[in-house]
Amino acid sequence: MSADLWLVVGLGNPGPSYAGNRHNAGFMVLDTLAARAGGKFKTHKSRSEVIEGRLAGARVVLAKPRTYMNESGGPVKALRDFYKVPLERIVVVHDELDIPYGAVRLKQGGGDNGHNGLRSITRSLAEKDYLRVRFGVGRPPGRMDAAAFVLKDFAAAERKELDLNVERAADAVEALITDGLAAAQNTFHVS
Repeated sequence: MSADLWLVVGLGNPGPSYAGNRHNAGFMVLDTLAARAGGKFKTHKSRSEVIEGRLAGARVVLAKPRTYMNESGGPVKALRDFYKVPLERIVVVHDELDIPYGAVRLKQGGGDNGHNGLRSITRSLAEKDYLRVRFGVGRPPGRMDAAAFVLKDFAAAERKELDLNVERAADAVEALITDGLAAAQNTFHVS
């Protein structure tokens, strides 16, 4: 096992038509982390785009699966197996309906809460205790279907703060890697 290597996976759907969707918050955070690591994503045989580099002084593999959200598990398992990353060093960055827009929450394990990407990863890894950085997108208005809501772009009012919120989520990933889960939670669970 590569005990000093971290695998950070951002969830989203591939292609330009999904780029601004709430469901692609994980991809947005990974793009920010890629800029911080000074790398460019390259195609990997795991059906992902990856960057191998350093983030906050730690060795990392940043990855964005090229599959649709509900098939994220196959690429994540392939990455874990290829890089031999232990489960406790796998971080999944994803959108979360049950957290207010802009809030960031970190946790280890838990259920999938109806999130198809998490369900696929848990099924493929046969484990649920990987780390999660959850990017709050809030609940849909009125009676809008949750699946339709996450496949819509962020609203104009949300976009005004989107870059700042993405940066904050990227900061949370770095804090998780450098300081550990409890310390990162103490820092980012204030809002």
